[in-house]
Amino acid sequence: MLNKQPFTVAIVSVLCCAAVQVDGAKPAKKDGGGNHVQRGIQLAQEKHFDAAAEEFGKAIKEKPNDPRGYANRGTAYRQGARTAIAAGDSEGASTRYQAALADFAKYIELSPKDASAYAEHGQTLSELKQYDAALADFTKALELKPDDLNVIKFRGFAEIGLNQWDKAVADFSAFIQKKQDDLQSYDRRALAYRSMKNYDAAIADYTFLITKNPNDMEATTKRGYTYSLAQQYENAIADYQAELKVNPQDNDTFQRMQYAQSMLAAKNASPSPTPPIASPTPEEAKGLMDKISPLYIGIGVVALLIIAVVVRLVTRGKAEPSSHRIR
Repeated sequence: MLNKQPFTVAIVSVLCCAAVQVDGAKPAKKDGGGNHVQRGIQLAQEKHFDAAAEEFGKAIKEKPNDPRGYANRGTAYRQGARTAIAAGDSEGASTRYQAALADFAKYIELSPKDASAYAEHGQTLSELKQYDAALADFTKALELKPDDLNVIKFRGFAEIGLNQWDKAVADFSAFIQKKQDDLQSYDRRALAYRSMKNYDAAIADYTFLITKNPNDMEATTKRGYTYSLAQQYENAIADYQAELKVNPQDNDTFQRMQYAQSMLAAKNASPSPTPPIASPTPEEAKGLMDKISPLYIGIGVVALLIIAVVVRLVTRGKAEPSSHRIR
């Protein structure tokens, strides 16, 4: 069976694909803090996130009450955390995430009416799988800026993390209405639909993804799994075969295909007739007769005689009931 763990990973990887959102600084004086901002932006674009965070820190020292500095450094820390995760450095990732959260919290403190501050803080919490806290941030961000589609989408990710499938469907559907070419949202909505056992809707979303990209074997495999859950085994097998044609060493898909094939075979098998109740063999019948001894027969006869005498004594002397038959 398909494991749900890859979908949790997929949520994080989706967020990791976001571009570095650093503030476009105004042209700086030669000796002003703007030089550090510009240098930090350049380093971030070159994916030197730790160095970028250091430059943004210098800008913060010069302007400690400027919320943009914390927003920029928090973003650099978060990107550095993602890079550490990709390198297998979980401890380094944790340290950078905590630093990012601290910077975004300061951003909120300095700009409590800025929806972006809550969105950035919530996005970081979501990547740390602290979905309840992330939802609170996204809710606040949408109170300040109700039409922010990116926040609606991020809230959908958090809702999936909390298994709030119906809410996730609503958020991704709202996002898709405005951005119908966002394939990522179709994939996440399909997961939510499937988890709600709305298999037809999930299959429709996966089919849309495959139509847009026929070489999307991930969507093909997910659709095959959804077909299998819907007991549409022929369609599931076809999707699994398509995946195995491209990736013949995909053992997980091969096992899922074997399962679908076995279920299809069982489904198509003729039902076996109900076996008749067997009559006793002559040997069994003889054994039963042997158990009925003459003693038991005698006891039965005596019991019948006693019953007859009792009935006669009870009814003696009573008038016969008259007949009500119409003559």
